[in-house]
Amino acid sequence: MSSVHVDHGQWSSRLAFILAATGSAVGLGNIWKFPYIMGENGGGAFVLVYLLCILGIGIPVMMAEVLIGRRGRQSPSNSVKALAIEAGANINWSIVGWLGVIAGFLILSFYSVIAGWAVSYIFEAGSGAFVDASPAEIESIFNNLLQDPIKLIIWTTFVLVLTGIIVGKGLKMGLEKAVSIAMPAMLVLLLIIAGYAAFNGDFTRTIDFMFTPDFSKLTYSGVLIALGHAFFTLSLASGAMMIYGAYLPQKTSIAQSVVAIAIADTLIALIAGLAIYPIVFGNGLEASQGPNLVFVSLPIAFGQMWGGTVFGTLFFIMLGFAAFTSAIAMVESAVAWLVEKMEYSRAKAAAFAVITLWLFSMLTVFSFTGAEWAKLDFNFVGKHVTNYFDLIDHLTADVLLPLGGLATAIFVAWIMKKEAVFEEMNMSAKLFSVWFITLKWFTPIAVLFVFLNLIGIVKIGQ
Repeated sequence: MSSVHVDHGQWSSRLAFILAATGSAVGLGNIWKFPYIMGENGGGAFVLVYLLCILGIGIPVMMAEVLIGRRGRQSPSNSVKALAIEAGANINWSIVGWLGVIAGFLILSFYSVIAGWAVSYIFEAGSGAFVDASPAEIESIFNNLLQDPIKLIIWTTFVLVLTGIIVGKGLKMGLEKAVSIAMPAMLVLLLIIAGYAAFNGDFTRTIDFMFTPDFSKLTYSGVLIALGHAFFTLSLASGAMMIYGAYLPQKTSIAQSVVAIAIADTLIALIAGLAIYPIVFGNGLEASQGPNLVFVSLPIAFGQMWGGTVFGTLFFIMLGFAAFTSAIAMVESAVAWLVEKMEYSRAKAAAFAVITLWLFSMLTVFSFTGAEWAKLDFNFVGKHVTNYFDLIDHLTADVLLPLGGLATAIFVAWIMKKEAVFEEMNMSAKLFSVWFITLKWFTPIAVLFVFLNLIGIVKIGQ
């Protein structure tokens, strides 16, 4: 079938867009990943570099993605195609949009599995499983989950089905209604947990760790990790910001909205650190626990603390909210394309997308369980992969996302007509020049440098 123009609707207000886009950006990356990579890379100095990268790379690229979405008013690939035609450029530039849709789809195929961990831990915490449990017993709970394909399939299916139901209901009754409930609830829960952590953990050491820069602890590798995470944490190059931009009312300021989203996303990541590290330090645990920080170290601490069962349960409910707001954003681009290209109803498109995602998610499920057929053994773009999860994670995070961000910056700053870009941004000439020059020169060079480092072509420091 040929592509048709579809009126997907618009956000009811600027606040609705900010809540939805912030929900997309705020996910497991903020609450699960950011605290542990901060712990692995020296704390305060890493935070400072991360904030500079948000300002210099994250915000300019997000503005570009929202601009593409709003001017095109379609799914990412169709929006880029329409803008390429408007600029008199080759329609194959639509690959810029496709990179985002494909990356977001593949990310969700394993993100849904990890989100399932968070949901399962709501019940583990609520049942009192962590109370007075030894570190070995807590680690056993996590390992048993990873090795049980039935549990992983059940929780992954739950996450994807709920995501499909929300997206299938459409923009106003689905996405907007879900984020208007989930985002405030998540923020309230996070603030409650941060307050609890401040009174029951080592808050003084946390403040010193997070906000006192010690550049002797920051390596060149840490700088590149901060640069990469600043890019990835804002849901860039995953199709989410383009499709959410497509629903943005014309009179709403892109620049002001994006800055508000970036500030909210960054503050939530920092609050997550303030919620997690007092508990970690107060219980004599190490900051550099890696990916196990949330699923092993925190349960150990909750099991020893006053009110640990209640606040541990609230923590994983909050983590579940964060996971769902990101999941619905990542699937929306694919659903919008199916509605436009195949002329499916929203419900049918959502069901088709969820079933396909479920099939792909099995690659991750059985990678964790150690199934023989899921094992791999080869080098791919600078990294040795051992299973399908390794392959998909590396392909998206280290290849598709950097390339998608690079392509977005090039398309907006070099291919689109500057007059059209200026018209859509609707900002002062001086501010526009600063943003445009940053997007045209600094952002592509920085993103390319990160990409080349990650795939092993450029290596600086350790």
